[in-house]
Amino acid sequence: MKRKYTYFDGKEQRELAYSYIPARYIIAALITLIEVLAVIGIVAAFCYYVPYFYIAAWATEVFCVIRIIASDDNPDYKVPWLLFVLIIPIAGFMLYFMFYSRTLQKRFIKRMNALKSHGYKKNDTELFEKLKSDDPLAASQAKMLCSISEAHLFTDTKQEYFPLGEDMYGRMLTDLENAEKFIYMEYFIIEEGKFWNSILDILKRKAKDGVEVKVLYDDIGCMATLPGDYYKTLKSYGIEATPFSRLKGNADSEFNNRSHRKITVIDGRIGYTGGVNIADEYINEVVRFGHWKDTALRLEGEAVWELTRMFLIDFGINVKNMPNIRDDLYPESDIKESGYMIPFGDGPRPLYDRRVGKSVIQNMLNGASEYMWMTTPYLIIDNDLCHSIENAALRGVDVRIVVPHIPDKKLVFGMTRSFYHRLMKAGVRIFEYEPGFIHAKSYLSDDCQAMIGTINLDYRSLVHHFENGCWMYGCESIGELKKDMEETMRKCIEVTPDMLKTNLLQRFIRAVVRIFAPML
Repeated sequence: MKRKYTYFDGKEQRELAYSYIPARYIIAALITLIEVLAVIGIVAAFCYYVPYFYIAAWATEVFCVIRIIASDDNPDYKVPWLLFVLIIPIAGFMLYFMFYSRTLQKRFIKRMNALKSHGYKKNDTELFEKLKSDDPLAASQAKMLCSISEAHLFTDTKQEYFPLGEDMYGRMLTDLENAEKFIYMEYFIIEEGKFWNSILDILKRKAKDGVEVKVLYDDIGCMATLPGDYYKTLKSYGIEATPFSRLKGNADSEFNNRSHRKITVIDGRIGYTGGVNIADEYINEVVRFGHWKDTALRLEGEAVWELTRMFLIDFGINVKNMPNIRDDLYPESDIKESGYMIPFGDGPRPLYDRRVGKSVIQNMLNGASEYMWMTTPYLIIDNDLCHSIENAALRGVDVRIVVPHIPDKKLVFGMTRSFYHRLMKAGVRIFEYEPGFIHAKSYLSDDCQAMIGTINLDYRSLVHHFENGCWMYGCESIGELKKDMEETMRKCIEVTPDMLKTNLLQRFIRAVVRIFAPML
């Protein structure tokens, strides 16, 4: 099956056609399915034909149950796996061994550690003391974030906030045109159209002029938007390109742990992040679910170093040869700007021992005294985070959550609405963005702290995906974010108890899906 669409690339109308699910992905999924069925079948056959082998299988199942219960994982994640292991004989614990945790080859771990050690060096002690004298609570939150994400605290970095993707678009093109040394881009989705093609034209010219250009895109994120061998096309233009975690049909977590990051780095001085992918709906050139509301952040200064480091690690573990780590990748800056910030990464275990994005959000909730406002396209959270949101509201904090009114996935939207009643009962105010789909991932508290990045309020972002964000304190862009949130909420429908009525079938479906939501 093919899908066709026409787009205007800035010069002329073009038509593209892609498979809904390209053959390579179907083959990879079939290989994985065959591998899983083969392993389960072999174990089942041994249990049937080999005397007393079923005792070993039974002992293994008991071991899996004990291991799951004793693990440090969130209880919401343990419950569906316990159901699988206890209810489905043999297949349950075999699926556990295959899919419970991400399996990384030793060479990837070795490469990642080497790339980390070759990154920039920075002593934060003096800056932390300065922040502590300004706000001890913010300093303790920053200290924890740096510790669990291996990031650093920065100041003297300019920020520019973009309330829409189209606002970012023109600014990014100008910065790309002015690149002199290197351009690094990492995105979950890249799709041919006005947005990407105008960027690609610049990248091709810059590569021809000797500028180092690297592009990293997620293999599954671009499954229906780019040809499977698109990296070869980019290489023919002189652009170093590779998909993130190329799908090969291995029965581990390659389907699950995707790169949801959005990073652009230009000459190590300018960086972009936020919720905006490189596709035309993100700049409202194509209408899919009404008006597309997104946000982005431009950084200029030494805080960009962390975006560079994250990109090089992600790129380095997906290519054969180690990237060349040069001195000019982390240029010093003479910019003087108020405020503190920490660009940081998040991702699955064992690469990140703790849930970084979730910790940032919970710290902001726990430290808020006046208000905590959040925008997210999805609201599928664990009990722990739900308690943090409720507790803030019960303390009298003005907690507001803005979600889409027009969904992109009906099942996920139903899950989002299933949390309304519980949160509203605690005093949380929920708004649906009436003009369309809100894709922004923005968090703001008490006029002083904010976090903008790629992190949604759902399991996929908080547990499974590679994500990134930027925590800010006392930065000028925080005021711009607040103005935008106030304007956004004026365009929303505030959810009332009368809107929460559902029938028995809907409640049953939501209850079942919520059990397995951490695994979806």
